[in-house]
Amino acid sequence: MSDLAADTAVHRHPAAPGWYTADLPPHWNFLTPSGGVLMTVAMRAMRAELDDPALRPIGANTVFCSPVPHGPLEIRVEVLRRGNAAAQVRAALSSTTLPGPGLEVTATFARQRTGPEVLDVAFPKAPRPDDAVSLLDDHPRNPHTRRAFFENFDVRLAIGDPWWESGWQGGTARHGRWFRYRTPQLAGGAFDALALPPIADTMPSSVVQGLGPDLEPFHAPSLDLTVHFLEPTACEWLLVACYCRRASGGYATAEAEIWSEDERLIAYATQTMMLRKRRRKA
Repeated sequence: MSDLAADTAVHRHPAAPGWYTADLPPHWNFLTPSGGVLMTVAMRAMRAELDDPALRPIGANTVFCSPVPHGPLEIRVEVLRRGNAAAQVRAALSSTTLPGPGLEVTATFARQRTGPEVLDVAFPKAPRPDDAVSLLDDHPRNPHTRRAFFENFDVRLAIGDPWWESGWQGGTARHGRWFRYRTPQLAGGAFDALALPPIADTMPSSVVQGLGPDLEPFHAPSLDLTVHFLEPTACEWLLVACYCRRASGGYATAEAEIWSEDERLIAYATQTMMLRKRRRKA
């Protein structure tokens, strides 16, 4: 069984300051590795460079420049500023087997502070994980059983329809799934915040839900992904509730709320994606 923490581990280059390497196996592929998983690799290098457990991720933005295959990776990290309360960091990740840039991440890590509390959003209307339908069925068009990425999770339908089956309606661009890592991603009794980008990078389902059953099959590679890390949790079941705000001109913008099973909003993410028709097999 694959382990995100082990698969995205980074190693400091002994002769080059701020230079890290990783070796990502194919367990996290859609067609190529999940952009969220690659973001996690880059942020692990950032965390290693800061080398301060009290600095936790607050927000991160990733720009995807070109596809990155699984296999050997290199990550170059630059600490832009390091203050008493927060640090801003930049990382560039690329494949060692292909030329050109892969992705770049900018992130803020900060120390826990006291301050006012505001929450102006409600937990979505969705079944609990034990009452939700598993998405790991044997339907031949079910993407959850045809992509290596989903093999790492117990994943259940919370909002929307199983669009690979006949008879669904669509029309509302909202979709939600409960995710639980098969290998728990816990560190010191709390869920590892760097395990959030992979499940945040699952927003194309909201586009499918909005387009309805007459849609042409398409791919939705990420152009960017932003994750705000709001609060820690010890829960393993996480609800990713996605909403496509707009799709037009071959691009789509979506957002996702990530809730813990005890109804705490632990992260918020946004994404821009390119919508590309799938090539028909000859």
